[in-house]
Amino acid sequence: MSRSRWLALGILASAMLMTILDGSIVTVAMPAIQHDLSFSPTGLSWVVNAYLIAFGSLLLLAGRLGDLVGRKRVFLAGTAVFTAASLLAGAATGPATLVAARFLQGVGSALATAVSLGILVTLFDRPGERGRAFAVVSFTGAAGAALGSVLGGLLTDALGWHWIFFINLPIGLATLALAVPVLPADRGLGLAAGADVAGALLVTAGLVLGIYAVVGIETYGWAAPRTLGLGAAAAVLLAAFVVRQATARDPLMPLRIFRSRAVTGANLVQVLVVAACFAFQVIVALYLQRVLGYGATATGLAMLPAATAIGVVSLGFSARLNARYGERRMLLVGLVLLMGVLGLLIRVPVHADYLVDLLPVMLLTAGFGLTLPALTALGMSGARDEDAGLASGLFNTTQQIGMALGVAVLSTLAAARTDRLRAGGAAEAAALTGGYHLAFAVGTGLLVAAFVVAFTVLRQPARQPSAAPGRSPAPATAGERP
Repeated sequence: MSRSRWLALGILASAMLMTILDGSIVTVAMPAIQHDLSFSPTGLSWVVNAYLIAFGSLLLLAGRLGDLVGRKRVFLAGTAVFTAASLLAGAATGPATLVAARFLQGVGSALATAVSLGILVTLFDRPGERGRAFAVVSFTGAAGAALGSVLGGLLTDALGWHWIFFINLPIGLATLALAVPVLPADRGLGLAAGADVAGALLVTAGLVLGIYAVVGIETYGWAAPRTLGLGAAAAVLLAAFVVRQATARDPLMPLRIFRSRAVTGANLVQVLVVAACFAFQVIVALYLQRVLGYGATATGLAMLPAATAIGVVSLGFSARLNARYGERRMLLVGLVLLMGVLGLLIRVPVHADYLVDLLPVMLLTAGFGLTLPALTALGMSGARDEDAGLASGLFNTTQQIGMALGVAVLSTLAAARTDRLRAGGAAEAAALTGGYHLAFAVGTGLLVAAFVVAFTVLRQPARQPSAAPGRSPAPATAGERP
């Protein structure tokens, strides 16, 4: 195994850690940001929403751009934009500057993240190596989310909220310095192979409006004219984008990619899994703070066993298990474990004991360490080499859609249930817990649906034979390519 490829993996993982860390670290510092910059309660939500909208809506375009102009170039550009925007965010002295910086962070994160999986699948062409690489990616995601909660509280308390952004500067600069000589250069297909400007405008505008509608559901409700109007406009734009891709000579997103059961099935499963699991992370944190009275740092520490379990399984076992039993089987096992996580939380009491009621649940999240590497391998196995950037961008886009939908839907259901229980005379803690029970039940249903889709749609990709001694490995098998 070439040492440079593992160094390249470390570089990609560092960039991913930086962006994931930024997504979770901000939530802990929100009260301090509101106090220092005089944000209104409504305006404060845009510290998160500006990032989500830019990130989620540009991933697909950024992934295809990587195929066309070169994934290394797009990765470097994205990392540079994200690092510069982090400096601007840390130096912000008013709400407008911070929101603008967060939007630019989302742009940079989309560019860097969208092409990362595409670079990985070209670097690691043997299934065993690729499985280990995807395991590192899964661990990075879990570690970044957990570390962000803890680090956000520590930095905000010790140095001030500005440092939750300044911490990105050394990581970003080191990533850029190493990425230039280490990441493999690629020329791309050229803009002429897919410079679909009209398609780019349609899909970006449709995703912007769709995500904007989703992030406002918790505030305005599902049936509000704002939600319905924006949702309808987004649906029209995205439908027009599909029509455009079917008729354009050089489409931005060739629809052939969806002929692969692996690509289509894996992305559908991912929306369901991420919707359930990201909402789990958010709602459990709310339960710990609003019902059990934990502080920000204590909440992060309470969630740490989950990240540890995911990391141990994804780094230590998932690649070997996938190689021995196949990604599809391990995906199904992981989904069963995750059903157990949310199923147990349906009965979590108001006065829970952490060691008895919550720690076993945290440890069962090890199922995510089986699920995500297997799901990533299955999804990327169905993409042609020339579409690897697009498949990577699509995979990351559905991940963001799942996160946004999961939080919006489950949080809204939990809040409505809590309001009904309050109106019926329930105590505050009991009403909150009842709302969270409903959210966990719906999340369990989403995971059951994901299991059904995985069982019926996804198939095990063909295995690549080992290369003979002294010979270069054969190109990676792409499973069910169209």
